Amino acid sequence: MLKVLIVEDEFMIADMVEDALVNGGYAVCGIARSVEEAVALGRLHQPDLAVIDLRLAGGGFGSDIAPQWDDPHRIGILYATGNPAYLTADAIGQGCLTKPYSIPDLLRSLEIVATVVANGAVAPPYPRGLKLLSQALPG
Repeated sequence: MLKVLIVEDEFMIADMVEDALVNGGYAVCGIARSVEEAVALGRLHQPDLAVIDLRLAGGGFGSDIAPQWDDPHRIGILYATGNPAYLTADAIGQGCLTKPYSIPDLLRSLEIVATVVANGAVAPPYPRGLKLLSQALPG
């Protein structure tokens, strides 16, 4: 069972994502609402995957989290945001899912991210609203 860290400062969204992931067969190892909490929980739990919002409590950006982890490229990262324009080209991660999204699209997007981390690539089709990041695209 893959461990997932949720980074989301909206309580209702975080709870919805947690329920969806648990029902989808994932183990949620924590919910962080700020960059600092996410860095600490990531170091503590060593998740396999992370679902990260871009704009967080305290003015932090989700893209600032992975560079602070010990081995950020080991973790599959799916940004889930209503502000995809804030995601820079050098952000560490495999995909970005635009809000609002459906639960099936979230689960499929996370499955794609896990496949990219495990196998180096994944073939389409992709869920509506999912964009693979440059480091996730085949050579």
